[in-house]
Parts: sequence; structure tokens; C-alpha cells
Amino acid sequence: MSDKYRVPQTKEREFGGALGAAVLLFLMPSTVFYLLLTCGTEQASVLSLPGPLPAPDSLWNPNTLLLLLAWFGFQALLYMLPVGKVAQGLVLRDNSRLHYPINAFHAFVLTALAVCVFVACGFRLSYIHDHFLQFAVSAAILSLVLSFFLYFKSLCAAESELAPGGNSGNPVYDFFIGHELNPRLGKFDLKYFCELRPGLIGWALINLAMHMKEMELRGVPSLAMMLVNAFQLLYIVDALWNEEAILTTMDIVNDGFGFMLAFGDLTWVPFTYSLQAYFLVNHPCELSTAAAIGIICLNALGYIIFRGANSQKNTFRRNPNDHRVAGLETIPTATGKRLLVSGWWGVVRHPNYLGDLIMALAWSLPCGLTHILPYFYVLYFTVLLVHREARDEHQCMRKYGLAWQEYCRRVPYRIFPYIY
Repeated sequence: MSDKYRVPQTKEREFGGALGAAVLLFLMPSTVFYLLLTCGTEQASVLSLPGPLPAPDSLWNPNTLLLLLAWFGFQALLYMLPVGKVAQGLVLRDNSRLHYPINAFHAFVLTALAVCVFVACGFRLSYIHDHFLQFAVSAAILSLVLSFFLYFKSLCAAESELAPGGNSGNPVYDFFIGHELNPRLGKFDLKYFCELRPGLIGWALINLAMHMKEMELRGVPSLAMMLVNAFQLLYIVDALWNEEAILTTMDIVNDGFGFMLAFGDLTWVPFTYSLQAYFLVNHPCELSTAAAIGIICLNALGYIIFRGANSQKNTFRRNPNDHRVAGLETIPTATGKRLLVSGWWGVVRHPNYLGDLIMALAWSLPCGLTHILPYFYVLYFTVLLVHREARDEHQCMRKYGLAWQEYCRRVPYRIFPYIY
């Protein structure tokens, strides 16, 4: 194979290198279980331990594992359905381009119909709430098994198929970051499948289960629960509807598929992003009409910024001559590409992150101001996006050089106008 197709050994290691990766291998699952255990206590205080460790039978239930396997299998079946269009990914190191089915929204609609059938047949969605910790343990086990499979599979992958950031030669670090960029079983892309489908659609299902549990306990759903479900459902549907946009994201283009993304997609997302709904079941919060209107306006503002910025970027990447972006000011780069320096991308360097964080705050506010636990998502997401923004900055500086320096001079604020 020509040397130009080989992925050079990773020299710049993130998260503190192999030691940081080893710590995160334990810290990520521990955080999920700590949050869920704490949320189930009366005080729901993150500053105090949730009590003695639960009994093994409260952590493990083979039925939850079987249900999760059935869920993953069902979503995999929907992934393979010949519906929707097929899109091409970006050009890879060996000049090839992978093909991806764009049918996640179809999968969501079919999943919704299937859930309706199961409920009509007598299945209690509140079962998910009642066995939530056991579902989380089962998801963590499946994530770990998948991660080992991905790592051992990557040892047989061609050098051109390795991930630029996960080819360090250290097995712990590569296991965590992901050694292979686009692991596939035939045409079935494992990373792309896990990015949006089982975890993200599962998040919507979990929220609905919490909604149903609240109705069982109190007869009617609270306004707070309805807002949380509506806000997060909008976010999920938006991601599924705009599925093709993820083909240009860092997760797909640069990051390998290892424990970080496998656990993140299949366990972290569905079981921590649904924390507000889980919290409200046992810690109800009464919202006034004025407070609800204010929170709705805040979420709408965040969504307008988030969707406007992402749509502008994706339209410009697909066709810079599109009438919706043709009039925007740009900066030419040595690569032949141009950098947007007006519109949403002239306000801050990452306006989509700003919109994301505003929405995250709106999702937490329905839970009231007496507990910090429901605000874990917005606090964690702030750290995540600041870290991701730093990765973006580093890559853009290396890729665009002087053009990126000029862009930073023209747009000095990274995420928060006049703050950061």
C-alpha cells in the first residue's frame, strides 16, 4: 500500500493519554450509575452518597438484557430497510467514499407505530422506569462487549482504515478512543448506526416511559414533564430528520469507534440525557403559566440559533452557490475551501454550540431550582462543548493556517458572545 494511504501514528493524545483513558473507562459508567442512584433517593443530592450499594438483583435482570438486545435488533432491521435515499460520506484517506442509508426518521416513525401496538396489547411502558437501573447496567454490558469486539476487529483492519486519533499503539488508549475509523460488517456501518438510532430513539422512548409512570402515580402528567418531553422530542426528531448532516461531524470524519463513542451512544445518551424526566417522576415540580411561557421562549431561542447555524453550515458545505448562502461573506483558504465569516458564523465561531447550551438550560428549568441534579446535563454539556470547541480550533488551525487566524480575528468569541 502507498505510504500516502497509511494513517500515521497518533502523537497528540487527548484526555490525558492512556492514563486518562483508563480513568474514563471507570469514571463514565460510575457517573451514570451514581446519577441514577442519586435521582432515586428522596433528597436527590449529588453532594451526599446515595446510601449503601444496591443488592445485586436490583442491578441485574436478564429480561432487561433480552429486551435491549431485541431493541438493538429491531433498530438494526429498520436501518437495513430499503427506504430513504443513500448518501455519500466525505472522501477517505484512500480516496474512496462510503455510502450511508438516510432513513433514521423513517425508523423513528416505524418505532413509534410499533410502540403504539405494544401499548395497545397491554405492555406497560412504565416497566422501563421500574427497571431503569437494570436497563442501564445491561446497556453498559452491551457497550463494553461491543467495544471489545470493535478493538479486536480493528487489529485486522487495513492501515488506511484506522482512525487518525486512535492509532497511538497503546491498546488502552486505542480501545477507548477507537482504533478503526469506520468499522463495518459488510455494508452495515456500526458507528453510523449507533450514532443516532438505538440510543437517540431510545432516549425518546425512555422519556415517554417516565411520562406514563407519572400518569400512573398522579393521574395526569405535569406541565414540567410535558415540557421536558416536548423539548427533547423536538431535538431528537430534528437530529433524525437532518441525519445526513452527521456525515460531516467530527464523530464520523475523525473519531474512531471505540469505548468512548460506543458507551456514549448506547448508555450515556439514553440514561443521562433522560435524567430530567426520571427526576420529575419522584420529585414533581409545579410550574406557573408565566414560568412555562418563559421556558418555552428560551428553548425556542436556542433551537432557532442551533438549527439556523447548522442549516447555514450544511447548505454552504453542499453548495456555496445556493441562494440562501451565496451572499454571505467568506475567507478563502489555501485548501481551496472558504470559511463563513458572516451570518450566524460571524456572531461566534460555534453558534450551534451556543444554541445547544441554551436549549440544555431550558430542558433543566422545568425541574425547578431546588436541586442541581437535573442540571447535570447542561453542566456536563458545557464542559463537553468547550472541550470539543478546543479540538475544533486545533484542527482548523492546522488545516487552514493563516485563514483561520484571520477568521479568529474577525470573530473573536468562541461560543458565548462577549464572554468566551
